[in-house]
Amino acid sequence: MANARELKERMASIQETRKITNAMYLISSSKMKQAKKRLNDTEPFFYAMQAEIARILRHVPDMHSHFFDGRQKKSLDERKTGCIVITADKGLAGAYNHNIIRLAEEMLIEPGEHRLFVLGELGRQYFSKKDGLEVDTDFRYTVQHPTMHRARLITAKMTELFEAGELDDIYIIYTRMQNAMQAEAEKIKLLPLKRMDFTPENIPYLSGVYREAVTLYPSAHSVMDSIVPNYINGIIYGCLVESYCSEHNSRMQAMQNATDSASGMLGELKITYNRVRQADITQELTEVIGGANAQKRK
Repeated sequence: MANARELKERMASIQETRKITNAMYLISSSKMKQAKKRLNDTEPFFYAMQAEIARILRHVPDMHSHFFDGRQKKSLDERKTGCIVITADKGLAGAYNHNIIRLAEEMLIEPGEHRLFVLGELGRQYFSKKDGLEVDTDFRYTVQHPTMHRARLITAKMTELFEAGELDDIYIIYTRMQNAMQAEAEKIKLLPLKRMDFTPENIPYLSGVYREAVTLYPSAHSVMDSIVPNYINGIIYGCLVESYCSEHNSRMQAMQNATDSASGMLGELKITYNRVRQADITQELTEVIGGANAQKRK
């Protein structure tokens, strides 16, 4: 059994670790709340873009846009798929990165050619080591403090690849926070868009604006080409923020568990320390009494 001094040093070390994990919990909590607020502030614009696309399709049903081009002539094996994968730059976030990577790997076994666009240093390092996998090395964006500007840069790159025919399908894999205790990795298709996704049946809040008259200038096609990138930008920004919040929520849980474990260890060590101290004191008293008795016998 360790002596009292060693136990005291261990307790001091655990107390310092507990301070660090508690501080990391508070930092993640603050960052998550700030990101959620920014997302809530931008959601009305995203919903407005979604409603405008629905109205254009309602009033100009025969309009053709390359953003809705499903390229049906291509077989599954011929299709070129691009996937944005949002991981974390740092660890200590529970199963956050593992769940995202697992979902991305499930997608990679599907038919066709696959090209990854990875955000987050951990995911980038993981996939870059996989043989035979095309990872865009120029796609080097951080996931810290997501901004609309960063989302626009990503949108511009992905829409350019889609319009040039270098990609036939574009997906994004991110983590959605279902509640304070649970988050789930999800996959969303960004392009091509589907007309049926912009109907009141699939988007209930559209029922009030779906049949409103709309004036399109200079043309429905040019308006659609202007709106869709903003709509895609809104989705990507939302995914960036949701992932950022989920990462910090996972880190909060991990740090809370670490803090609780440290508190439990401290409690056990204090009991052990008290027992050792009591044994030491008893030993010292025994030695003093033994010495005193020996002196009396002389």
